[in-house]
Amino acid sequence: MSRRVVVTGLGAITPIGNSVDEFWNSLKEKKVGIGPITYFDTTEYKAKLAAQVKDFDPKQYMDPKAARRMERFCQFAVAAAKEAIEDAGLDMTAEDPWRVGVAVGSGIGSLQATEREYSKLKEKGPGRVNPLLVPLMIANMAAGNVSIQFGLKGKSINVVTACATGTHSIGEAFRSIQYGEADVMVAGGAEAAITEIGVAGFTSLTALNTTTDPLRASIPFDKERNGFIMGEGAGIVVLESLEHAQARGAKIYAELAGYGSSSDAFHITSPCEDGSGAAKAMEFAIADAGLMPEDVDYVNAHGTGTHANDVGETKAIKLAFGDHARKLKISSTKSMIGHLLGAAGGVEFIACVKSVQEGFVHATAGLTVDDPECDLDYVKGEGVAMDVNCAISNSLGFGGHNATLLVKKYN
Repeated sequence: MSRRVVVTGLGAITPIGNSVDEFWNSLKEKKVGIGPITYFDTTEYKAKLAAQVKDFDPKQYMDPKAARRMERFCQFAVAAAKEAIEDAGLDMTAEDPWRVGVAVGSGIGSLQATEREYSKLKEKGPGRVNPLLVPLMIANMAAGNVSIQFGLKGKSINVVTACATGTHSIGEAFRSIQYGEADVMVAGGAEAAITEIGVAGFTSLTALNTTTDPLRASIPFDKERNGFIMGEGAGIVVLESLEHAQARGAKIYAELAGYGSSSDAFHITSPCEDGSGAAKAMEFAIADAGLMPEDVDYVNAHGTGTHANDVGETKAIKLAFGDHARKLKISSTKSMIGHLLGAAGGVEFIACVKSVQEGFVHATAGLTVDDPECDLDYVKGEGVAMDVNCAISNSLGFGGHNATLLVKKYN
């Protein structure tokens, strides 16, 4: 018998706020967190903008020695996990640590460590490379560090599916609890890839918008969209079996009821043109929850602002929902925070949980010019106060990875 799973804690580090409340209020206010890249000189780069995390001090979340032994993506993960665990009121001294697990993914790991140590290798020779390079660089260290910092001894995994990483991580955590492998999972994604090689690579792929206007940079579903903007941060949630949450008197934000996953099996970077892959992930998630398409009120779209993604995702929503597609509210969180890559799904899932909890759907900021190929309701203009009984979050990653989570009001 599969167990019901609920969301009891939320934590976020984002370009528009370093806490869930700040992030959510900024979404409601349509605050755009995009600006000039300050981490390196962009003179020779076509892409000049990114959505950077501001005023982040790792020492507020962990001891300075621990912080020094973590790269930025891991610091973000630990900081967001700390907020989520505290928000959930999870007292590890009262828990069986072997029943509390971690599923925190990163799409890339630390490009900063790679760049820094490669320069040393070339300039000073192999003997000068930091002995900690490998544990600093590898993507699973977000999960590893969260586990170590908070004493979580259960199943600890790192899913890497590019831009679907955060969503798959939460989905696999959900399955682990359903199946009885864990009672509690700390799950989500973390990323910090706004580096010289990261920006250069995505620019060469022609994936990034090269405008210098922050308000026209990340404009999903807009006819003038021209690529995504790199973001960074972390979105982490605490998931629990319903019985466990009830036994400890936890507050319950919402119920995670469905998870769907599929592959386009089509192309390493382009989505399947008919939208069938993403549609299947949505269909699987809705069926997994035992619901019908018409039960869904809101879709938090992958919505990257590339031409191919937004047209393909629009087709996918029509395929999955049929006539109901025209009644859905759809919006893209990336319109304000850019694309957090492996962390996107974690942060966007939090936006869905807040939508269900507070009865509000945030706007797609910057959407002004309608595209005839993107002809659904993307919440243009202002956000909408409405009852959200059921929301889904989509993430679609390079490699053809599609993942969907379905969250609904807890009854």
